[in-house]
Amino acid sequence: AAIGTCVEIAHKLVTFPQGKTQTFCNVIKLGTFCRTVVWPCLPPLLMYQYIRAKDEDYYMTEVLYYKSGSKDAKAFYDTSRIGISGHWRIQQDMETIRAAANSE
Repeated sequence: AAIGTCVEIAHKLVTFPQGKTQTFCNVIKLGTFCRTVVWPCLPPLLMYQYIRAKDEDYYMTEVLYYKSGSKDAKAFYDTSRIGISGHWRIQQDMETIRAAANSE
């Protein structure tokens, strides 16, 4: 009985906006606005944020490499590794995990 009550309440919450004619029209207008304005703008914004975050990460890695005075660029970002595992911090964390897992 409790599950049926929960399902009934959930159904009422979903169908509530369709209660009145004006509210139903507003839901249609909101849906149309989302389809024509929000969704077309969302992928470029998400891509822009992704590129900015990647660029900032690579910039910080370059600054760290430059200020360290090292000549070994692969110590900071190894491009031969798969995905993000080439990042210096990930390499350091993986070495710590390997050392702890293989200790005798």
